[in-house]
Amino acid sequence: MTTLTRTAQPKDEGRKLKYFVRSDMGMSYHQFASLKVRGALTVNGAPARANHILRDGDVVCAALPEDAPALAVEPEFEPVSIVYEDGDLLIVDKPAPLSCQRSPRQSLPTLENRLAAYFADPAFVFRPLNRLDKGTSGLMAVAKHAHSYQLFQKLLHTDRFVREYLAVVEGRVEGAFSIDAPIAKVGEASVKRTVDLQNGKPSVTHVRAEGCFGEYSLVRLRLETGRTHQIRVHLSHIGHPVAGDFLYGHEDARLPGRFALHSARIMIDAPERRIDLASPLPPELQMLIDAR
Repeated sequence: MTTLTRTAQPKDEGRKLKYFVRSDMGMSYHQFASLKVRGALTVNGAPARANHILRDGDVVCAALPEDAPALAVEPEFEPVSIVYEDGDLLIVDKPAPLSCQRSPRQSLPTLENRLAAYFADPAFVFRPLNRLDKGTSGLMAVAKHAHSYQLFQKLLHTDRFVREYLAVVEGRVEGAFSIDAPIAKVGEASVKRTVDLQNGKPSVTHVRAEGCFGEYSLVRLRLETGRTHQIRVHLSHIGHPVAGDFLYGHEDARLPGRFALHSARIMIDAPERRIDLASPLPPELQMLIDAR
């Protein structure tokens, strides 16, 4: 069973427990009610009532219910680059090409299978907060239980959950600008997306040029929305496809199975923690700009 623990701060002196649990611990009314009924809420190790008055330094624990049984995930015993871990969250540096998750078209290997081996838990459930394409490398955040998934999902498209990417793109890109162009599926059976002004979903990508290197430019991108293939579609739309992007640009034999897109930074400003992590360009992408 997962236990969520928070420590009352000086600002919480005199607050009622029910308000602390619902705001600082992110519980809904129904979740809080369930904790009370199950006797799963304690302060300093002792059961506590909803109107219990908190003091600075009190330790509040909520025993969360077990997840519903999930389909077993076959473990794959391959290395996983873990760059951050606490009781609620895991951040990994995913290589490319590697799929995130199992699908009808994709079995082993996936990051999901590797994390199943890492946790060695038959009840493991994969809860990615930001998904990366098979051909994209870099930082990915994964919630460790259902409650933390709910909490971080609320932050995902705000300035408290920042995702920045680096891309090597074709052509010369300068300055900073935003691409505001709605994205839609090309067809029901297709994985491809396109800019569609009439039927697309709102999609915004912020772009800042980092430098020009011969036939390529290095750009830093920040997502305001999170559509499938958003960065790849937007960069192709403006005439600067990601280098090696076999779906929206041109395949590059130097990048087998991948393209030049990398999740370079994740910043999460959440209760009791602020995480700001960076991942450098992998060697095969650095090679593209070094070979100018």
